[in-house]
Amino acid sequence: MLAATSLSAQTWTELLPSIRQRFPKVHQLSTAQLSQWLSSSNRPAPLLIDTRAAEEYAVSHLPEAKHADSVREIQSLITSHRQPVVLYCSVGYRSSDLATKLIKKGVTNVFNLEGSIFAWANEGRPVFRGQREVKDVHPYDEKWGQLLTVPYRTFKPR
Repeated sequence: MLAATSLSAQTWTELLPSIRQRFPKVHQLSTAQLSQWLSSSNRPAPLLIDTRAAEEYAVSHLPEAKHADSVREIQSLITSHRQPVVLYCSVGYRSSDLATKLIKKGVTNVFNLEGSIFAWANEGRPVFRGQREVKDVHPYDEKWGQLLTVPYRTFKPR
């Protein structure tokens, strides 16, 4: 859940620096960097984890992403301490928070997708429901959904 008292940013220009400031130990990965990484055969593919609520994940997620919204669930998906792990949520707050907790537990190869699924979708990058590409993204709520381009906003799968 986004902490309203922790973040009051209303634009990407305000939000992204505030997340970086709030979670300084988390390595932020841009959507362009992740896209390039996913298409590269020169690096091991990261374990991609959607940290949003199950209802949000059910609407859509990044390709090949697993759902896990707690440290325990994420740790159960990690198969090697060398395995790179990329977390994302709606805008990057929840996933940065979980990344911080994983770092405290000794997981060192963890990244947050900066701007998360909202930035990814806003840039026209693919999102999926299961194996099918869709154009829907759960907006989290009305306030934070304002950061998501209108055609993608939906609370239910279309």
